[in-house]
Amino acid sequence: MWTLSLSVARCTSLRAVFSRFSPSPSPPFFPSSHFSLLFSFPPRPLIAMDAHPSSSQPSKPFSPMAHASRRGGRGRGRGGGGRSSTDGGDGNRIDALGRLMTRILRHMASELNLNMRSDGYVRVDDLLKLNIQTFAKIPLKSHTVEEVKEAVRRDNKQRFSLLEENGQLFIRANQGHTTKAVESEHLLKPILSAEEVPVCVHGTYRRNLESILQSGLKRMERLHVHFSSGLPTDGEVISGMRRDINILIYLDVKKALEDGMKLYVSDNKVILTEGFDGVVPVKYFAKIETWPRRELVPFQ
Repeated sequence: MWTLSLSVARCTSLRAVFSRFSPSPSPPFFPSSHFSLLFSFPPRPLIAMDAHPSSSQPSKPFSPMAHASRRGGRGRGRGGGGRSSTDGGDGNRIDALGRLMTRILRHMASELNLNMRSDGYVRVDDLLKLNIQTFAKIPLKSHTVEEVKEAVRRDNKQRFSLLEENGQLFIRANQGHTTKAVESEHLLKPILSAEEVPVCVHGTYRRNLESILQSGLKRMERLHVHFSSGLPTDGEVISGMRRDINILIYLDVKKALEDGMKLYVSDNKVILTEGFDGVVPVKYFAKIETWPRRELVPFQ
């Protein structure tokens, strides 16, 4: 809404113009001294508003049930892996299913009363009985076992594993858990020698480095500190590390194992450790580099 105030002089000019077309010397809608005209202009041409009547409206949020499940993740870098829930069709349906399964299998089994084994597996049939919607506003109950398999197949970071036992299909998240229902020894494969993991690197951000150098790498709400078995430019999708990191922290695997730190590897090649009391101390850092320039960062 724009407001245009016209001075007395302009009023007089306009009255003179209108007097040529009106027998009244002063049109009734012009005050004698001062007036304001209010003009309402749409934010875009009328034709655009007609063509896209809802384009100026804010997008609606996801369903409350789906929003309620968004805890424990770290945004698209962790939970989404580049998957999009905005493009339509079957792709949206399957990708949204995968995103919700990630959150349920990593973080929500207990609060949803989902029976999870110590190795992280749950029955697919039990998963599909949950009264919750995906981020595409589709009830989980309306999905099929085949769609679960398709979501697992499409996941480019291989976050899931499927297992068939006694005619029953089970699914689990390979890593990233916060739920205490899983046990590391049952979920993961132990690493027994440094030769098994030539590269063991944690990706983070420069803004976090000062805190890390003071307190070590902490597992936070998760069960493990995550390390990657490769770098973003190694030619494969690297799990356990975000693409936009700018600091690399390398673990001295040999020293860590010698001192009794337990290291594991997941099915999708993420290296995990509980550290000591949930922390990997700085003395186990082999080196720190910037990324992508690979410049050494002094820290000792």
